[in-house]
Amino acid sequence: MVIDLDTIDPAQLPIEVAVCAITMAELAAGPHATRDADERGRRQDRLQRAEAAFDALPFDGDAARAYGRVYAAVAAAGRKARGARAVDLLIAATACASELPLYTRNAADFAALEGLVHVVAV
Repeated sequence: MVIDLDTIDPAQLPIEVAVCAITMAELAAGPHATRDADERGRRQDRLQRAEAAFDALPFDGDAARAYGRVYAAVAAAGRKARGARAVDLLIAATACASELPLYTRNAADFAALEGLVHVVAV
């Protein structure tokens, strides 16, 4: 995930890296989600570096349609597809629609998506 980009071995990543708009939204909310001034500063710095480095992949009509397939796959696997988890599934839908792999430290969270999204654990 982009949040931990600095801690990931670059050899584990593809030559080109993209970030979806949903991830950028999570980063934009980050500084507002803490009362700790030092942490708020770190989160603001992370957001600004991400905004400078990436043009976000949009969550568009194709991603919305892919979300239906992602949601169905997760529900069919008996896993929760709503609540806080829904944000991760929107990110997965963006990867699905864009036909791009999803690099994550939490690959198990996307276990129900085989065949829809190529999930790469880093």
